[in-house]
Amino acid sequence: MDWESEKTLTGRFGRIIKRYGEQTALIYQDTIMTYRELYRASCRVAHALIDQGVERQSLVAVWMSNSIEFVVVDMALILLGATRIPLNDMLSIHEVSHILHDSKAQLLIAGEQFVQQIEERRGNFPELSSVIGMVPQHVCGPGVIAWESWLAGKVDTDIEVQSEARDIALIVYTGGTTGAPKGVMHSQENLVANVLSHIIELEMQDNERILLTSPLPHSAGMVMTAGLAKGAVHVIERKFDPDQVLMRIATERVTLTFMVPTMIYRVIDRIEERLREGVTYDLQSLRTILYGAAPITQSRLSRALEVFGPVFTQLYGQTEAPNFITRLRKEDHQVTGPHAHRLRSCGQAVLMADLRVLSETGEIQQPGLPGEVVVHTPYNMVGYLHLPQQTEQTLRDGWLHTGDIGYLDEDGYLFLLDRKKDVIISGGMNVYSSEIESVLQKHPDILLATVIGVPDEDWGEAVFAWIVARPGMTITEQEVAEHCNDHLSKYKRPKQVVIVEQLPLTPYGKVDKKKLREQFWKDEQRSIH
Repeated sequence: MDWESEKTLTGRFGRIIKRYGEQTALIYQDTIMTYRELYRASCRVAHALIDQGVERQSLVAVWMSNSIEFVVVDMALILLGATRIPLNDMLSIHEVSHILHDSKAQLLIAGEQFVQQIEERRGNFPELSSVIGMVPQHVCGPGVIAWESWLAGKVDTDIEVQSEARDIALIVYTGGTTGAPKGVMHSQENLVANVLSHIIELEMQDNERILLTSPLPHSAGMVMTAGLAKGAVHVIERKFDPDQVLMRIATERVTLTFMVPTMIYRVIDRIEERLREGVTYDLQSLRTILYGAAPITQSRLSRALEVFGPVFTQLYGQTEAPNFITRLRKEDHQVTGPHAHRLRSCGQAVLMADLRVLSETGEIQQPGLPGEVVVHTPYNMVGYLHLPQQTEQTLRDGWLHTGDIGYLDEDGYLFLLDRKKDVIISGGMNVYSSEIESVLQKHPDILLATVIGVPDEDWGEAVFAWIVARPGMTITEQEVAEHCNDHLSKYKRPKQVVIVEQLPLTPYGKVDKKKLREQFWKDEQRSIH
């Protein structure tokens, strides 16, 4: 066995998924695909990519919704050792345009709902040698190749590529405090370690049946990659729908699913609605509900435990250290008793993570004392694409500085308090206030805009914006909403807008966000959800 190749996804995956043969790999709508079929379809796409000039570490962007084709393309890029650039289907065309320019992706595969937007701006992307569209050829404009014609005549024979451990395998874009999304680079060996961490921390079994309803370019995709390595069945939905979730759990005997707290709330609400109508669901197959991005409120958790039982596992991670920095175990989800306070934490460091809390001077804090959370894992990012200074600020001596403020208790449980980085987590998605502010202030009638996250029962945090109009100008909340609709993804748009004459300032002349937050967070135990 070539142990060097074992440090790469490319070296591992072709061999691993072939051994599962006729086992079911994917269920999507009415389509069932075995591991053998997945492998052969991925090889066929890989050969088509080779004909387009794609090779090891070539930059390929994928802008698609959840589907069988997404998984096939993802696997084909792994087999080729190409650098994957997954684009969330909730991104706006403006955000995608920035990512394509910044990454210099040479090829884009676009879902049917995105093809027209790309066609209209095709001339803006000189780096793109090819665009493959999930649409029939007769509706493709100049510069776009239809999926079926692109694959016509391509063979599905094995792909022989030798990747190296330090090859860049994945670039995931995350919002930045300067407003522009940053490309987070992960190597082949990063992703191998990350897959193993997911399998360990989720205690994945050989008979796992995984339901994924959130975007695969996000955290759900990391869970899927680990599940494919384990030979799991993956039930994939195009988007989250509470009724569909409940139906799939019952009919497909789902054992593991990933949701953010907002999704869990929606499912519980639907169960209670249907219960009043005399309808019940069989949920006994569920062993694990993995959730992240925010804790569940205690009142909601009590009800969730009544409905699902002790199946909840919370994760805390970042794009820079995907998904698992800490884990709040199933047995930690207790609403009463001497350890009930642990529900306010995000758990203990996972097996592959070393966790510290540092003072402002860089000293390790004693239990109970707050500071910046730093972490060392074998899947810490390689760095930010084209941003060496920000990389140096975030990665220091192998330690990832998360920008989160928290403390560890005597038992090693991490309690988050606030963020150094100005991030709002709404519905499990990172929203950077500086990015929203930048968009708002491009409106010709807006002089000043400031954005914070406020507590929200459903979303964890909701985006709240204050607007000051330019002298002599007026602006309405409706006009602000329309401007945001044109420039921001839905999950980033302010849920509430207030027009004011002035904003409180610090002695240094900056907007005093701390003062703005106080009115919303004064009754909360911490400044983030």
